[in-house]
Amino acid sequence: MSNCSVLRRLLSVFALAGAFAAGSAGAAQSADGYVAIDPPHATATGERVEVLEFFQYGCPHCRAMEPLVEAWQDKQQDDVALQRVPVAFNAAMEPWQRLYYTLEGLDKLELQQAVFSAVQTERNPLNSRERVIDWAAKQGLDKDKFAAMYDSFGVGTKVNRANQLIKSYSLQSVPTLVVDGRYMTSPALANGYQESLDKVDELIAKARSAR
Repeated sequence: MSNCSVLRRLLSVFALAGAFAAGSAGAAQSADGYVAIDPPHATATGERVEVLEFFQYGCPHCRAMEPLVEAWQDKQQDDVALQRVPVAFNAAMEPWQRLYYTLEGLDKLELQQAVFSAVQTERNPLNSRERVIDWAAKQGLDKDKFAAMYDSFGVGTKVNRANQLIKSYSLQSVPTLVVDGRYMTSPALANGYQESLDKVDELIAKARSAR
């Protein structure tokens, strides 16, 4: 199967998931542009307000959100902790999760946009260990160090944790944002990319007052 065929299959899975979620979100949407999580979930950031961004490299909406999220993060106070959570809706997407956590572990998240571009524009599905490592080497990263991190216990643990979060929040689409384990919003719920981040700001203030 060609790279383009593989990519079309991956993106079609995302499109179907997104279409289903859009209907679900529409049914659940309140005038406030978010839904409350009942009961609230435990967070992993202690006294800091946790913001989870569920995303996927095959998602055009996540690609559009990426620079907005980066700009938003730069403006946050010290008591806000953003954690990105790469999503796999099936086993074929796990290399994307490992790729994200490998870049994070190597302090190379500035390559985020390059990954989106590779998958969505350059038609490189990055859907196997070999393809991911080859791509990383072409970005100038040390191939052996990258492979060691990709295969590490730490990255595997983070992938497992991501999948637990996906299941715990019954995630159906990306991008989705969760604030302090209490509130969930998205561009679909808030009616726009920037609007969803503005809603996150409101929900952070709400979470602070609820503590």
